[in-house]
Amino acid sequence: MYSRIAGTGSYLPEKVLTNHDLEKMFETSDEWIRERTGIGQRHIAAEGQTTVDLGLEAARRAMEAAGVVPEDLDLIVFGTTTPDQIFPNCGTLLQERLGVRNFPAMGVEAACSGFIYALSIADKFIRLGDAKCALVVGAETLSRIVDWTDRSTAILFGDGAGAVVLKPADDPGIISTHLRADGSHKDLLYCPVGPSKGFPVDERGRTPMFIHMAGNEVFKIAVKSLGSIVDETLAANGLDKSAIDWLVPHQANIRIIQATAKKLDIPLERVILTVEEHGNTSAASVPLALDAGVRSGRIKRGELLLLEAFGGGFTWGSALIRY
Repeated sequence: MYSRIAGTGSYLPEKVLTNHDLEKMFETSDEWIRERTGIGQRHIAAEGQTTVDLGLEAARRAMEAAGVVPEDLDLIVFGTTTPDQIFPNCGTLLQERLGVRNFPAMGVEAACSGFIYALSIADKFIRLGDAKCALVVGAETLSRIVDWTDRSTAILFGDGAGAVVLKPADDPGIISTHLRADGSHKDLLYCPVGPSKGFPVDERGRTPMFIHMAGNEVFKIAVKSLGSIVDETLAANGLDKSAIDWLVPHQANIRIIQATAKKLDIPLERVILTVEEHGNTSAASVPLALDAGVRSGRIKRGELLLLEAFGGGFTWGSALIRY
């Protein structure tokens, strides 16, 4: 038994923060941001709007596309690094919002790789016969942990959500997933506080619950790691890189995306690019891009997709999918 994607959905908050808006907040320019990141704007959750709120909208759209109702679900896996609360997890909170109960619902925290990790978990449940209709969500409200006085990180991140519904299939939909992590790089991209370490107050009276990133080092390792997992994915399935119809990458930085596309010899016309529209939305960015590709009609049934992501930890992963 295999799993296949039966429907996709996504959601972006209404508020838009453009590069020109950031010019009024600190020294930067639209040209400078676009040249280095490819980002033109990012979406910001409204006051009181949570990660589960965003995930709920994306989930509803994915279920509508798949032709299923909440009562059909028997598994929810929710990838996020910005949960509504410490517990219950976002999967459980989403389950309650959908009005269903009595099946597994979990949260997965793997930073920007969260959706790929969640997808892999749901795929295994279906392959083993332990689920027949799984909802997989990647959603973030990263604006809540961005230091809006730090130009190096404030230009990068935004909020959003994406989701897919997985159902059983006789032929491979999700052909293989590949997950990796390397905790030795934990100090290159991180958020330093938590309930166990505590929430200290800095000299300005703030709790420094902000993203910290060593940009150049992260870029180098991301390019190398994603290139390696691309090779691993193709080799595991006995495929040449020419077999890939679409690259659906983590939307973090246009330069990283270009480097991965070059590794695959894929022209950018065969890469789903949404980073300009919403910036780095962490676990939400791959399903956002996937839904954009599907709803625009570019991605068609039967085509071979390579999804990949890289995030803090470091974590990274890929999924080879026959859509």
